[in-house]
Amino acid sequence: MPTALAHFIQTTPLCDSHEHLRSEQGYVEDGPDLLQNLFGNYVSADLVVAGAGQAAVDRLLNAADPDVRARFTGVERAWQAVRHTGYGEAVRIIARELYGIDEISAGSLEAALPLHAALRQPGQRLHILRQRANLDHTQIDDFVRPCRVDPSGPDFFFYDISWVNFVNGEPDVAALADETGVTVRDLATLRQAMEAVFAQNAAVAIAVKTQHAYSRTLRWRERTDAEAAPVLDAYLADPHGLSAEERLCLGDWSLARGVELAIEYDLPFKIHTGYYAGHSRMPVDYIRGGNLCPLLAKYLDARFVLMHIAYPYNDELVALAKHYPNVYVDFCWAWSIDPFSTGNFLRQCIHAVPSNKLFIFGGDTSWPGASLAYASQARRWMTKALQAEINDGLLTEAEAIALAARYMRQNQYDCFRVERKRLGVLS
Repeated sequence: MPTALAHFIQTTPLCDSHEHLRSEQGYVEDGPDLLQNLFGNYVSADLVVAGAGQAAVDRLLNAADPDVRARFTGVERAWQAVRHTGYGEAVRIIARELYGIDEISAGSLEAALPLHAALRQPGQRLHILRQRANLDHTQIDDFVRPCRVDPSGPDFFFYDISWVNFVNGEPDVAALADETGVTVRDLATLRQAMEAVFAQNAAVAIAVKTQHAYSRTLRWRERTDAEAAPVLDAYLADPHGLSAEERLCLGDWSLARGVELAIEYDLPFKIHTGYYAGHSRMPVDYIRGGNLCPLLAKYLDARFVLMHIAYPYNDELVALAKHYPNVYVDFCWAWSIDPFSTGNFLRQCIHAVPSNKLFIFGGDTSWPGASLAYASQARRWMTKALQAEINDGLLTEAEAIALAARYMRQNQYDCFRVERKRLGVLS
């Protein structure tokens, strides 16, 4: 018999604050085959780390190869080594929930092939997310700036304005000209183009997003117009000729302008912190959330959403969220990276961070089946963490349920102005 807490967490619609979902057309016409739906997510990195060759993983995810049995058996030994990781657990959830597979094997995969075609029909993307995963809405970073109302679910799918190219010191001036009609010739016109991006997109955008930690440090310092202007001039003359320090200069200047515009247009600013997707490359000095302290202190009127619990620098993020009123903690992806650490992190936050500062879930994935699985993980492991608080006498069940309501929905509605966005896209 489930507890009242477990029942509440299972049945309450869950806000999804971060995905990279493909479009409805992309899902229906060019979506995943069975093995891509199961393994075309973060588990592919675990497979390589466990000893599967990259060629074997590439074949596993090659939909043009019809031999499902051979594709899987090439990684089966590695799969057995990762089945209990967070990523592996998510694969097993997809298998069970979408295909009725209790034990993944070459035979069970072949038997599930007829079931897969039904998942790739129009409307199934929304159905899997809204009905089966019980999500309230999803927030999508599709790596582009223009944010459009999504006709496949206008009150469900919301999009971020991508700011990453700016922060990398690589403004794509040709695309900016196409989008905004502003030709970037100097710093003044770059600023004008940025302002046009917000004027065109902010009404329907849910947030601004950058994941520049993949290509540069999160460390930020203030740059003046006088410092940035000659760097932009050099970039316009030769986009490939800037030094790393020059790109940091232009990127820092651009990040500040994006934050200022986000404040003006009342949009949260999402920043990837912590762990990298993939394998075999993660410069840990880039990814610490603490590198952002000068930015956080400079823009106290902004709403900074620091993503992925800054794993493995979780403790540092507790301190940032406790100290800075403008910092919000997003658990997106974290439950799958390391569910035990994430559960312990939640318990730390309960006793250190104001309860309005936490967003409990985002799948950070491309396909709805994986989002369903990651949502299931978030519900399961959050339940375990909150139940432990009850068992230890630190919370009553009523208090735990009240916190779950905040973390699952109320905080996101407040920070992202969800009701206002829904009215805007439906009006």
